[in-house]
Amino acid sequence: MRLSAKATVGFILYILLSGTILALALNREFYASTVTSDYLSLALFSAAIVVGVVRRSWTDLLWVSLGALVLCFLDYRVMGFKPAIMAGFSFAGLAAFGVLGAHAIRTRGDEQKLLLCAFVPLILFVGSEWMATSLLDITAWLHAKTLDLFLYSFDSSLRVQISFLAGQLFARSPWLRYISMIFYVTLPLPLALIYAVQLRRDRSAALAGMMAFLVTGPLGILFYNTLPACGPIHLFGLAFPWHPLPTATAMHMRLMPVLLRGARNAIPSLHMTWVLLIWWNSRGAAGWVRGIAGAFVWFTIAATLGTGEHYFVDLVVAFPFSLMIQALCSYSLPFRTGERRTSFLFGIFVTLFWLALLSFCTKLFWISPLLPWTMIAATVSSSVFLWHRLMKANPQVTTTVMRAAAAATAW
Repeated sequence: MRLSAKATVGFILYILLSGTILALALNREFYASTVTSDYLSLALFSAAIVVGVVRRSWTDLLWVSLGALVLCFLDYRVMGFKPAIMAGFSFAGLAAFGVLGAHAIRTRGDEQKLLLCAFVPLILFVGSEWMATSLLDITAWLHAKTLDLFLYSFDSSLRVQISFLAGQLFARSPWLRYISMIFYVTLPLPLALIYAVQLRRDRSAALAGMMAFLVTGPLGILFYNTLPACGPIHLFGLAFPWHPLPTATAMHMRLMPVLLRGARNAIPSLHMTWVLLIWWNSRGAAGWVRGIAGAFVWFTIAATLGTGEHYFVDLVVAFPFSLMIQALCSYSLPFRTGERRTSFLFGIFVTLFWLALLSFCTKLFWISPLLPWTMIAATVSSSVFLWHRLMKANPQVTTTVMRAAAAATAW
């Protein structure tokens, strides 16, 4: 019996999908660099979350579990790879990609479009996370010296060295450090959750949100090259967090680029940017989803500061930077629309303005502590205000919120 053209194409796609997943899972280099990675394994596992939310099928979750067990058997019993806890998340994620891809091949019409919207952006998301390390390595190669002293000088001009206080709190409260680091490392999971939840309600809004998640990394790398810095723990080493410079010493410190080891990924904080985008794009979602998004915002703030990977100003600059990205990706609004244009221009101008001041006018902030604190308050409050205006003007978000309210009333 001859197969139809569609059946033949579907069969070929099944083979390619299965072959790609097996090729990745059985590749020793991919296993060592990605499957066992704390962060990348969770990026892969995000596919399992999308399957659970979008498909809502126990059968699919069973197939994901069985697929993960098969990959586990092949890697450990056949290939002889060294077992790792995080590999389990990767196996489940790869199996989930197989389930999503298989359904996308098999189905037709609107259901197929939905599944393709779940499948393709996730591949791009995992790919962007996989490439991040290489891009950061290039940034480090281009900028052997960093401007950490400039950022530290600004933080000191506040007369309260917040990152050092957060580091001391982490040292005194190991449980807080442990919980915060769980939130910090598992960032891909709420990204996938928010995307999947929005995808079920409003496909266009979900795609705009995913676009914002995707472009954050590459755009952030560009800004890392504008003002390369590593973080206070790289600048102070073992002196962090117990021995910050006295305020008088920091005030008269000679500012110059310094040689440091570490990734140049301080300002703007991309972790802070992502959790702000998660919070903003969770508008209209169920209360438990909003609760998860809010928890990630607060624990990420604690983790970025408490670990010494970021200065306080890195988090401040993340507000206009995330607003710029949100406006850039709100494609349902014409760019000439006042709310979108204003948000984008404000976001990019204020981000660049902060980087310029921190690079060339850091001593200005030492005139009075009132000056840096006023700038921080103005930056954060203006960014939040413009975000509210942008989201109210966005027909995608408005429709999503109205649908959520109607569903809640009906329930």
